[in-house]
Formats: sequence, C-alpha cells, structure tokens
Amino acid sequence: MFAVFVGALAATGLMRLGEVVVSVRRMRERPDDVIAEPWLFPWMVVLHVGLVFAPLAEVLLLDRPVLPPLTALAVGVLLAATALRVWTLSTIGYAWNVRVVEPPADRIATTGPYRFIRHPNYLVVILEIAALPLLHTAWIAALGLSALNAVVLAHRIRTEEAVLARNPAWLEAFADRARLVPGIF
Repeated sequence: MFAVFVGALAATGLMRLGEVVVSVRRMRERPDDVIAEPWLFPWMVVLHVGLVFAPLAEVLLLDRPVLPPLTALAVGVLLAATALRVWTLSTIGYAWNVRVVEPPADRIATTGPYRFIRHPNYLVVILEIAALPLLHTAWIAALGLSALNAVVLAHRIRTEEAVLARNPAWLEAFADRARLVPGIF
C-alpha cells in the first residue's frame, strides 16, 4: 500500500506541475487579464507542494498504519473529486487557470457543475486535500493542509468573485447559487 500512496502523491505533484505549465501558457496569451495576487499565490504553491510532501513525511516519521476503512473512504472521495474535476474542466475548458484571469464578458460558464455551484473546481481541491493524506492515515497533514486551504480559498474566492462581479451576466447567473455546496454554502 505504501507504494500506491507514494504513487498517488507523485501523480498529484506531476498533475499540479502540468497545471502550472498550461496556466503559464494561457496567461501569456492574455497578460492584461491576469489579476495580481502578490501574497496569495505563493501560499497556494506552498499548500500544493505540502500536499505532496507533508503526508509522506507524516507516514514515515510517525509510522502511520493503513486503516482499510479510512483508505476506502479516501479512495471514494478521491474518485468523486476526480469525476467532478473532469466534469468541471470539460465545462470550463480553455478558461481554466491556476490564477485568477478575468474572462471575456461573453464567456461565463453556466452549464455542467456550474448549474449547481459557483466554484466546483475549488470543491475538488477541498476534497483532494482532505482525502489524499488519509489514503495512509496521515490525519495531521489532512487537517493542517485543509486549514491552510480554508484560509487560502477564503481569500481566493473573494478575489475571483470580485473580478467576476464586474460582469452583469455573471451576477445575474450566479445570484442564487451557492459557492461550494448546493443550497447550503
């Protein structure tokens, strides 16, 4: 199981690097639309690097066991998050980025998971950060990284929504939609 855990962490790290490469390419095409986040984005990088290394360190240093019921739950959450990520990215397509980039006025995603919530990709990240460390019972990493993610996302969502709110079509489309959990929050 340890090799599978390390493989899942490594795959996550490689995926995050790929996301940055795609985002840099897209930001170069529209540099005037990229919103500055001078202190926030570095913390996002720390968070996602930590997602790869903190659970591994916890497992190795604290000799965390594998608890099959917890691992099964974590796998289920990760599979659901992956399905939501695929649905979200197939809906938003080219507009997706790791940074806040002001979309063209006529390119507001309102279909797919956006029919239900404003920020499905952030929900994916919440689920991944909570579940990935629990594949091997790294509960301290799951809690610590989730707490840091809550702080980061609180600021990121406010920044992104302030940019999106400049567009009356976005305001109208999302006025009655929850941010992360349909009908709740």
